[in-house]
Amino acid sequence: MIADRDQAAFEAFVVRSSDRLLRTAFLLSGDHGHAEDMVQTALMRTARRWSTARREPDAYARRVVVNLAKDRWRLRGRRLGEAPLEIDVAIPVDDDGVADREQLLAAARQLPAGQRAVLVLRYFDDLSVAETAAALGCSTGTVKSQTSRALDKLRAALTTEREKSQC
Repeated sequence: MIADRDQAAFEAFVVRSSDRLLRTAFLLSGDHGHAEDMVQTALMRTARRWSTARREPDAYARRVVVNLAKDRWRLRGRRLGEAPLEIDVAIPVDDDGVADREQLLAAARQLPAGQRAVLVLRYFDDLSVAETAAALGCSTGTVKSQTSRALDKLRAALTTEREKSQC
């Protein structure tokens, strides 16, 4: 798939970027198994197009992950819903922010897919508005409006969650 002269560069890219791609895929999909599959597929597609992707392999692979997430969202709308396994686990409340992180992730999973993708790329992958627009294949105005709406929904969800926990 990759020429021998490019093999070392691709392997270095995989080592450097896999964790970040996995985090992005998990935040987009909300499922570790699907995230791992998305990253594996993204790395395979990046390897197949390494002659093109090697100029900006992080951006190329990230775009593949985002496209795979979009495909998954579309497919989920066309098939029977998946029922999550309900396991009642108490979230530990301590000073290390674990409870806050769990609440944030739960609130983010409630966002529409496009808004979640914008937040993940902007704030977790630290992309600019233009880079996020390029990764999602939309305009910068769409990124800005989706970011604003998503943050408003997150604030509302987290405020409601805190009010519940104080009662």
